[in-house]
Amino acid sequence: MKNTFVLIIIVLATMSCDQRVMDREIAQYPDISSLKTFGTMGKELQILKKEQETELFNYEGKGCLTHMWFGGDLNGHEDMSIRVYVDGEEQASIDMELFLGHGIGFKDSYAPWGTELMGNMGRTSGIYNTYKIPFTKKVRITAQLSPNADVSEREPTFWWIIRGTENLPVVFNGIRLPDDAKLKLYKLENYTAEPLEEFTMADVQGAGMLYQVSMEAKGLRDTDHWKDLSFMESCIRAYENGGTEPMFVSSGLEDYFLGTYYFNTGRYANKLAGLTHFDKEKREFSAYRFHVDDPIFFQDGLRLTNRCGEKIGNKVFHDPPQTTYTVYTWVYEW
Repeated sequence: MKNTFVLIIIVLATMSCDQRVMDREIAQYPDISSLKTFGTMGKELQILKKEQETELFNYEGKGCLTHMWFGGDLNGHEDMSIRVYVDGEEQASIDMELFLGHGIGFKDSYAPWGTELMGNMGRTSGIYNTYKIPFTKKVRITAQLSPNADVSEREPTFWWIIRGTENLPVVFNGIRLPDDAKLKLYKLENYTAEPLEEFTMADVQGAGMLYQVSMEAKGLRDTDHWKDLSFMESCIRAYENGGTEPMFVSSGLEDYFLGTYYFNTGRYANKLAGLTHFDKEKREFSAYRFHVDDPIFFQDGLRLTNRCGEKIGNKVFHDPPQTTYTVYTWVYEW
């Protein structure tokens, strides 16, 4: 009888502890009655300009963008700028080219492909993402044609959809990001690296989480030899807390994007990674890698680097050429 009484006490204590844990987890999330979805759209409008930004949406409150979709007669305008201004900032913390902002390099209009995070459904129309972009006061989204856009006949016809929800937290792997977290885009554009040069793709201060990396790369030597692709031997490195010893994030460049043997099986797309462009003869590729289910957190700064080819110890891996890179690195910061 005594043992039974003790067992009952233990069970009740365990249930009470579990309830407290559940209560804490529930407390991390907002009251469902405080959630309010907002959104807008534009239909068949010729409003895009080269000389100025066009406002697509402006919203005041606290919440999170959850969806953007862009369509229309955009052939030749894949490099138009989409900018997201958060909490009244004067310079947009997210300023992306339409295609590169969705992991697509070299204006490659291959379609349809897509995942739950982004995709291209209609070649130069139907480009979408579900990036979670939090804001605490207001958010503003604009579009602007490239300075080199050809509008000699007329501006392109444009459609768009933008949506979000007030008071919606950003949660990954069951971890709620701080309320003051911001999604920021770091860009390295048209950088030509020398063989074996290690270069910085993003240098982030403070605490945060790496969200996504997209890359467009082109080897500049053409000898019709497979070693002209050996710039892909490079290992991605992450330096945390100002350190000089890296954490190796990949065993090769195509490996980072979950490919293998210089992308020998061609295109692919999934939630973690995808190859959006590959031309072996031109020695060029573009690819994306998300860290949603494979988080990389840091507490006191993160410097993310790539190398043009690879040397480990005294071993040089093949014969990398000069290579030109454009890299988009997306980071949540707080």
